[in-house]
This record gives sequence, structure tokens and C-alpha cells, in this order.
Amino acid sequence: MFRDSLEAGGRAVADHFDMVLGRFADLPVSHAMRYAVGGGKGLRGWLVLESARLHDVARDRALWPACAIEAIHAYSLVHDDLPCMDDDDLRRGQPTVHRKWDEATAVLAGDALQALGFEMVADPRCHDSAGVRADLALSLAQAAGGRGMVYGQALDMAAETTDRPLTLNEITELQAGKTGALITWSAQAGARLAEADLGPLTAYADRLGLAFQIADDILDIEGDAETVGKAVGKDAGRGKATFVSLLGLDTAKSRAEILVTEACDALSPYGARADTLREAARFVISRRN
Repeated sequence: MFRDSLEAGGRAVADHFDMVLGRFADLPVSHAMRYAVGGGKGLRGWLVLESARLHDVARDRALWPACAIEAIHAYSLVHDDLPCMDDDDLRRGQPTVHRKWDEATAVLAGDALQALGFEMVADPRCHDSAGVRADLALSLAQAAGGRGMVYGQALDMAAETTDRPLTLNEITELQAGKTGALITWSAQAGARLAEADLGPLTAYADRLGLAFQIADDILDIEGDAETVGKAVGKDAGRGKATFVSLLGLDTAKSRAEILVTEACDALSPYGARADTLREAARFVISRRN
């Protein structure tokens, strides 16, 4: 059920992107923008759509913030892959944007995708209420900015310049920003569109985001580049602290399983309607890429 739903959501988001990006067709960075948003599983956009479904929000409304979070996520990956940051050549099994084009194009495509994300949640077709659109934009800025994703990325880069390995609390704080903030916003989006209680989905997503990062750290050890779609073993090669290096492989796996159980329990107010979200949480720690 989850995999079918994820694929259907991915197609819907891709079609919506085609419509939105059509007006950029004559711009120099349009091809790089389209390239950057393609190829991923679209988990964040799917979380928006699924949380909207839980609150009976029409899909044509929910597609705006679903595409917005995928645009913001894609921009972050394009910039994260640059030589001045993680210096990666491979993303989603394909050359990174700066390798396929050049660094300037990658920077500009990322900038354009970031701006597009905020444009989409501010679009009146997203919601009739300007207040709801403003709330989506403000919360997205907070999740993506200096106290959210960018904060986590800054902590990650700073950790590479110090000889002292991060503690478990420090790496948890880092990943809550770098990975978790956008996942949490994605799961909250449906409740924000419905002006409903954010509590259950926030609790779910906070745990999901941490489990997702632990699973990534495990894949960096156990995966291979062809399957994962990006370089693996880089963290260990740099002596970088991860959940696996701090907890050990078996304990990290156990911790991820506990987080998934807690995430599923947080959805109890929704009953069986949230079963697909529960499947998504279990998928996060069983994925191979």
C-alpha cells in the first residue's frame, strides 16, 4: 500500500512540477532545475500529500506545498554536493548538478529552486486564506533556515574542522536540523492546511526524521554506491562521527526500530487512517537506497 501510494504521489508531484516549471523553459537554469528535482523517491512531498489526506484537504491544494518541499530539498542537495561543502560527484545515481553543468549553474539552479519553494506555498491556489499561506511560508523558512536545515548543515561542516568527535546529543541536534526539520515540516503541512492540531504529526515526524538519518548512517556502512545512488563510506573515511560510530551498528539499528515504534504510536489519534504513514516509517529503516 505504501509503495503504491509513494509512487502515485511521486507522479503527481512530478506532473505538478512540469506545469510549474513550464514557465521557466526559456531560462538558462531551467534544465538544471528540472534535473535537480528528478530521480528521488519524493518522500517529503508524499508526506505532505498523505498528511493532507488525513485532514481531508483536496490534493490539488496539497500539491503546492508538496512541490514546495521537494524544491527546497532539491536546492539543499544541489548546494550540499558542491566542492565547497560535501564535494560529491554522484546523487540519485546520476552526476551531481555541478558535474553535469558547472558550479555557477548549480548555485543558480539551487537559488532558483529555493525561491520557487516559497513562491509555491504563497500561491493563492495553495489555500484561499492568506493567513494559512503565510503560516506555511513562515514555518517553511524556519525549517529550512538558520535554525533548521541550514543550522544542521553548519554544525556538520564545523564538526569536520575540529579534532573532537561529536557527542550523541550533539549529533542528534545536528541531524534534527539537517535532515529532520524538512521532514517534520512535510508531515505537518496537511494539518497546517486544515488549521488542525500539529501535535501528533510533529511527534511522528520528529522520530521519523531521526530514524531516517540513522538508516542513512547504516547505509553508508552496509550499502554500495550503485544501490544507494551516491558515494558511500565517506563518513568513515573522514573519521566523521555518526550514529553508527557512536552507538555501534547493532545498537544503531535497535535505536532506529524504537524510534519507528514511537513514531507509529504517535499516530494513534488517526486510527487506521494513518496506516500508510506507519508503513512509511517502517520503510525508512528497511530501505536499501
